[in-house]
Amino acid sequence: MVTAREAREAAAAAMDASKYVRYTPEQVEALERLYYECPKPSSLRRQQLVRECAVLANVDPKQIKVWFQNRRCREKQRKESGRLQSLNRKLTAMNKLLMEENDRLQKQVSHLVYQNGYYRQQTHSAGLATTDTSCESVVTSGQQNVVVVVPPPPRDASPAGLMSIAEETLTEFLSKATGTAVEWVQMPGMKPGPDSIGIIAISHGCAGVAARACGLVGMEPAKVAEILKDRPLWLRDCRSMEVVNVLPAGSNGTIELLYMQLYAPTTLAPARDFWLMRYTSILDDGSLVVCERSLSSKQGGPSMPLVQPFVRGEMLPSGFLIRPSDGGGSVIHIVDHLDLEPWSVPEVVRPLYESSAMVAQKMSMAALRYLRQVAHEDTHSVITGWGRQPAALRALSQKLTRGLNETLGGLADDGWSVIESDGVDDVCISVNSSPSKVMSCTATFSDGLPMVSTGVLCAKASMLLQDVSPPSLLRFLREHRSQWADSSLDAFFASALKPNFSNLPMSRLGGFSGQVILPLAHTSDPEEFLEVIKIGNASNYQDTLMHRDLFLLQMYNGIDENTMGTCSELIFAPIDASFGDDSPLLPSGFRIIPMESPLDTSSPNCTLDLASTLEVGTPGSRIPGHSRSSSKAVMTIAFQFAFESHLQDSVAAMARQYMRSIISSVQRIALALSSSHLVPHGSSRLLPPVTPEAATLSRWIVQSYRFHFGAELIKAADASSGESALKALWQHTSAILCCSLKAMPVLTFANQSGLDMLETTLAALREITMDKVLDYDQGRKSLLCADLMASVAEQGYACVEGGTCASSMGRPASYGKAVAWKVLDDGGAGAAHCVCFAFMDWSFV
Repeated sequence: MVTAREAREAAAAAMDASKYVRYTPEQVEALERLYYECPKPSSLRRQQLVRECAVLANVDPKQIKVWFQNRRCREKQRKESGRLQSLNRKLTAMNKLLMEENDRLQKQVSHLVYQNGYYRQQTHSAGLATTDTSCESVVTSGQQNVVVVVPPPPRDASPAGLMSIAEETLTEFLSKATGTAVEWVQMPGMKPGPDSIGIIAISHGCAGVAARACGLVGMEPAKVAEILKDRPLWLRDCRSMEVVNVLPAGSNGTIELLYMQLYAPTTLAPARDFWLMRYTSILDDGSLVVCERSLSSKQGGPSMPLVQPFVRGEMLPSGFLIRPSDGGGSVIHIVDHLDLEPWSVPEVVRPLYESSAMVAQKMSMAALRYLRQVAHEDTHSVITGWGRQPAALRALSQKLTRGLNETLGGLADDGWSVIESDGVDDVCISVNSSPSKVMSCTATFSDGLPMVSTGVLCAKASMLLQDVSPPSLLRFLREHRSQWADSSLDAFFASALKPNFSNLPMSRLGGFSGQVILPLAHTSDPEEFLEVIKIGNASNYQDTLMHRDLFLLQMYNGIDENTMGTCSELIFAPIDASFGDDSPLLPSGFRIIPMESPLDTSSPNCTLDLASTLEVGTPGSRIPGHSRSSSKAVMTIAFQFAFESHLQDSVAAMARQYMRSIISSVQRIALALSSSHLVPHGSSRLLPPVTPEAATLSRWIVQSYRFHFGAELIKAADASSGESALKALWQHTSAILCCSLKAMPVLTFANQSGLDMLETTLAALREITMDKVLDYDQGRKSLLCADLMASVAEQGYACVEGGTCASSMGRPASYGKAVAWKVLDDGGAGAAHCVCFAFMDWSFV
């Protein structure tokens, strides 16, 4: 008797037999070839090839269609399976790393409990002890003790002495990386997870400043060590690192003697240098370790004379522990432990040299971030703005940063010499006429004749800011260049390079008088952006012929109030026609460094407030400057100008006057933005200028939304006037965008959330079209945009249930729901004005 289960199985088998056929090997080979030639299921080309294929002539076309569907499903399953396996390996490795970190924390707790008990016992014993020594007696056993004196290992410049120092350094480094030699505290705001940069900790109560980072990187240990040992590659503050001597040590080990110089971040303190010993070896478990420490009279070993004007810093045992991961890649432990000699700097910038959080951001996290970026580029084909590779963009951003650091340092080794000040203010003028600097400024006229500058002049100054948020100030300087810069003077100084912009995409750049921001891409730092600035500076026909428009390559970082960072920077340089990777750059810009970081717990007077690190809230609900505002910050300004020798005096006077004008403008802006004068409670961001056009558009947007959907976009009380409607729309949590009613819709308005999602500004908004924003899938952009616009044109509104869009940087952002509606004049009684989009519950992927 056949059971019901057997009957169901027989029916299913019969259905499968009727649905699928058995293919010969030749037919399978032909189908596979057609699948890879035409992967799209609705491809007419595929249908034509199927009809022309003699091997498939006797197969039912429906069966072939089913085969392609199954093949596509298997391909998706294979990709998803690979992705899940990769994620599982990553989570397994991260779990193992967290378990090791948990064991280390348990050892640290046990060590602290033991210390606490020991100190209590010592305190109790001290209270009972007496100082009577009149009855002292010494009891001897009569036996003569034999003391064997073991000579200490040599600590000199010999190979044996260096090996002794190296082994001691290795032991101390491992006790910091995996042990309890330093009391590590998790850096506030850093949450470990599969998508985080890693586990970041800073020292608490130890000598000097120290940071520790642990993370996973998809690279082999040997390549990781090669990158980390090349410090100038990823540490932008590293001016130079020279390998003085290399000695073999043990099996596959080396000892290197290094001399390293670091730039000073401001003009108020001298640069640092280090005389180091680096020991590279392989441990018994196969881990690769690279440890370093300073050599001085305390440790022995060879000495290095002091170099002026550097201040000799000390690196305590530090380094990298690199272990191969079971799922591929490497597990990395990084320790940076420094003594930056804070006594040698003015008191106003001393917190900068006593901050473990600063070391973590600039060194430990920078190393991990660079490794992860390189690993991602090795496994993914990434093309960023204007067809440039990420490595090329990193080189440009590093050239900008290093150029500004070199200008601020003004070292004689780089060819700089100071011109005597007029004594009126603290503006420092220096000149560089070295051949290397002059050749870097060599340019060509548009007619092909070379033009060589005979020197570069730099004007720089530092100023103290109080009660102002560095991100807010830098954001204002970036978005409102006309408030502090003289475009005609910028063009005059930039004309020494004689840029010819015929090779730039003029179709995108032309037709605008003022400032246009053209985003390029992110760099390896998620807070760092590159962009090209077009400044229309011609006031008459002759100026147009002489200067045309001024183009700047600009990099900025640290403008987000709700993310942590060490500083806020705005660096720019005129670019020439080629805009190549080796283009000459004269960087100028601003650097604002807060002197009272809320992230640092290395100070013994700092209380660890865990509740503050777990605060939950939306970015829009926070008061500006609450997360990164500081009562004191040091702003450093530096500008470079190319000149010819006979104009040095006049250019110096003009540059000094220009710098004073910039300082005056910055002070005026900082006063307006200061936390005591600027933003009332409850206001999340600076509002744009309330013009009659903006107020009218805001009122139409709100009224049209009510007309189409029968609901309120904002509170009824906020819609009473155009100005209140603009304020409510600007602070709305959804990303609200307006675009024109054209075949290629161009964005015309966005609220603050929309600008954040697009990663752009109001000034650069008109350079973005909706087809570049809608849907992150490259193959569906224009289709989805056309469908939405057609639906809005037909019925007045449209809805999309979830999806992915792209920012101007190409960064994917997901949203829970998107609605679009036609904005009508007078809220429904007039003609169509534009189309408005609202992306709800969006977040970056």
